[in-house]
Amino acid sequence: MNELDRSSLYQLTTTRFRLTLREPEAIFWVFIFPILLAVGLGIAFRNRPADVLQVGATTTQLTRALATDEGLTATTMDELTGTQALATGKILLLAVQRPDGVAYKYDDTNPDARTARLLADRAIQAAAGRRDPVHAENRQSHEPGARYIDFVVPGLLGMNLMGSAIWGMGFSIVEARQKKLLKRLVASPMRRWQYLASYLLSRLALLAIEVAAFLGFARLVFGVPFRGSMWQLGFLCVLASLAFSALGLLVSSRARTMEAASGLMNLVMLPMWILSGVFFSATRFPAGVQPLVRALPLTAAIDTLRGNMLQGTDLGQMIAPVGILLAWLAVPFVVALRIFRWR
Repeated sequence: MNELDRSSLYQLTTTRFRLTLREPEAIFWVFIFPILLAVGLGIAFRNRPADVLQVGATTTQLTRALATDEGLTATTMDELTGTQALATGKILLLAVQRPDGVAYKYDDTNPDARTARLLADRAIQAAAGRRDPVHAENRQSHEPGARYIDFVVPGLLGMNLMGSAIWGMGFSIVEARQKKLLKRLVASPMRRWQYLASYLLSRLALLAIEVAAFLGFARLVFGVPFRGSMWQLGFLCVLASLAFSALGLLVSSRARTMEAASGLMNLVMLPMWILSGVFFSATRFPAGVQPLVRALPLTAAIDTLRGNMLQGTDLGQMIAPVGILLAWLAVPFVVALRIFRWR
């Protein structure tokens, strides 16, 4: 690369960086929105004491037996009243005294009701004199890394890297095409690959601030752990950002209007929002679609980020997802360079 090439690439990259910083909307969505989302999810899914479940019983004896369990609050009521209370959601379970024992009325499709069934039977059997053959005791563990906020922060980081890269690339390129700026630039001494590369490099300039602000907040406020190598975490963020940036270049390489670009970007990102395990594990999907899920760049990014942050997994043990990200970086950028429309 000669001096003119270096100068052109530098000027294009710094211009893209400055234009991004001058857009208040971009600053909000890139830096503030993911932090607000983490705050909301952290509060909604914070660790709390186990809920005390509301149950009913048809006799005072059953009520006293149920009340011995700390996880239950029992009320005495007749069977008709209890059935109505079940139907309206006032109680989760009704214990009905029968001549030959106890009958439990509950909705087995409700997880809380199934839990109430287990607790109620344990309390009633213990009150009747049953003793467990093996002594057991509970030891509570609330280690960082096992909470929902620890699980979701790498997902939010991956989602933010994808959104800021694809939206940032797509809208700015299509806007320049609409304003005929690309036509003017292509007439300059600038090489075409430099213009596309400047978008990737400007993403790197913002990436350090974007990642440091979000992860620093997650660490200070929620105590999210970083169990892996920090330089490897930085490398994974750079790789993921470049892969999504290349995808953004490809999506915007032919679009002429903002409406078309917006539709294409949503078409690309929507499947990843759903399938890639941002808010819940991607393993919940059927085995038949797992190859597709694993091939998505956001899935690979989130898997590597969670592996590094939560399990301390070394980069050498994540060859497959890293390879997927490299493929999503190389192929879209080469294709975008070939089919890019300058007018």
